[in-house]
Amino acid sequence: MNEKKMAILGAGLTGLCVRYFLSQKGVDVETLEKNSECGGLCRSMERDGFTFDYGGSHIIFSKDEEVLQFMTGLLGDNKIKNKRNAKILFKDRYVKYPFENGLSDLPKQDNFECLCYFIQLLIRKERSMANPKNLKEWCYWTFGKGIAEKYLIPYNEKIWNFPSEKMGLEWVERIPNPPLKDIIKSSLGIETEGYVHQLYFYYPKKGGIQSLIHSLIERGTGKISTNFKVSNIKREGKKWIVSDGNSEKSYDRIISTIPLPDLVHALNDVPKAVLNAVDNLKYNSIITVMLGLNRKVTDISWLYIPEKDILFHRVSFPSNYSPYVTPNGKSSVLAEITCNVGDEIWKMGNQELIEQTIEDLSKLKILCKSDVCFEAVKRLKYAYVVNDLEYQNNIETVRNYVKGIGIDLVGRFSEFEYLNMDACIRHAMDFVKESLP
Repeated sequence: MNEKKMAILGAGLTGLCVRYFLSQKGVDVETLEKNSECGGLCRSMERDGFTFDYGGSHIIFSKDEEVLQFMTGLLGDNKIKNKRNAKILFKDRYVKYPFENGLSDLPKQDNFECLCYFIQLLIRKERSMANPKNLKEWCYWTFGKGIAEKYLIPYNEKIWNFPSEKMGLEWVERIPNPPLKDIIKSSLGIETEGYVHQLYFYYPKKGGIQSLIHSLIERGTGKISTNFKVSNIKREGKKWIVSDGNSEKSYDRIISTIPLPDLVHALNDVPKAVLNAVDNLKYNSIITVMLGLNRKVTDISWLYIPEKDILFHRVSFPSNYSPYVTPNGKSSVLAEITCNVGDEIWKMGNQELIEQTIEDLSKLKILCKSDVCFEAVKRLKYAYVVNDLEYQNNIETVRNYVKGIGIDLVGRFSEFEYLNMDACIRHAMDFVKESLP
């Protein structure tokens, strides 16, 4: 990198990691952030003694040891290690997570069907069963009819807010295939664990997930300009001119971590095919309902809820991650609701969302309405990338165009790829390593 002046668009987790890793190389860079505070999906709210994460249940774990050490190092002594106690609500029963590791928690008939269909599936695979072409087929092909229909398909259609038969498979390698012996042990009630890289996780003692953000800001160098919403990007000679509608800034190189649709629509003279492709990329929004309670209600870490008639798809219990995120004697619940900007759920008022969430939690016997002592709601436009069947063609069209004009893309919604926090950090690490060997 021989550029004289560089800009990072966006001061979420990825943008601040790129800033940090560049500063470790002695590169000065300005970071532009549209909001008044940094953090993006990794922001937290602290109010009345309660701490909640905006974007839902954020926990710190990774198979990538270098990234895990980096994240825990950022927190220093401000961290707690927890053992996962996650459940799935099925027919009013708490089933161990992952579902295939909790089959003995199911009613006997459901347990039998899950085991039977899984074994039948393995036999059919040996007879060259056709490979799946979409998420729905993949669920059947990987887990069998029982697990697919009882949990995987209904939950995925709820969280993605999208038909499973119209979803692609680019992201499913992140879901491990269960070995036969684990399925049999699970059915018989012999203890097994799935997703073992997530079995133990870290969480900040104080400050919520935004503690990572504060540490990155403090350890990195270079100016951060907040309240600068990128509205136009143009090329003048060898310079990039970035505007928020009021002022212009000039750079030799741009690294974008902002959502890809926002970036493309800020550019001038974009070909129609590229605009069509970016407009056809699918994503979900999220609403989080944050509740403080006067007593402890459960020792569960988080709970998955596939039932369609329940507003939220997952609830977490942050006070079980750290005793310092609530006042003494109180606990907390964070409900996550997948939706899309402008749909019926998004149009619901905050108080209506709170009341419906409390009603559903009460119906599920998770809390009593009289327990609630704190209420808040947060909304995030960009939450989950949705891989539909046209995703691959659309994303290649857009990425190739942006790369061709010389803008670097790093991060979850900039690369438009389903990346967890650890993957965002890995991509930031690798980008800087490749750019500055």
